[in-house]
Amino acid sequence: MSNLVMVLNGPNLNLLGTREPEVYGSTTLDDIAARLTDQGDRLGIMIDLRQSNHEGHLIDWLHEAGAKRAIAVILNAGAYTHTSVALRDAIKSISVPVIEVHLSNPAARESFRHVSHISPVAAGVIQGFGAAGYALALDAAASMRQGR
Repeated sequence: MSNLVMVLNGPNLNLLGTREPEVYGSTTLDDIAARLTDQGDRLGIMIDLRQSNHEGHLIDWLHEAGAKRAIAVILNAGAYTHTSVALRDAIKSISVPVIEVHLSNPAARESFRHVSHISPVAAGVIQGFGAAGYALALDAAASMRQGR
């Protein structure tokens, strides 16, 4: 196992900080990357944060995480959470735990957001804590590495 945690972000997350700040907060993806890098340094974990608006890129990166034997993947699939069987299948195809993260609480939003194709195949789900959810997920990944 490597000391790598991949942090994968799906569609529209490049707009964090400006897109619906009342829902997603004012923290940008660059802010999250900087915080996770600092936290990763303290934990001895290398962070590789990526974002794409394209489903195929996320699938390729999940496969890459499996090939690199990452500690974990932190995945905010955005709207693909509710639509992508392909992402679900990619998660099932790798032997790396995936931690699903959402800035908002999808269960408290529109009904079409209540279904996640990711949750049933994820190691865990963190939602509704804003940008802090990523830090919680990284702590969970560190615990997995240590077998806790």
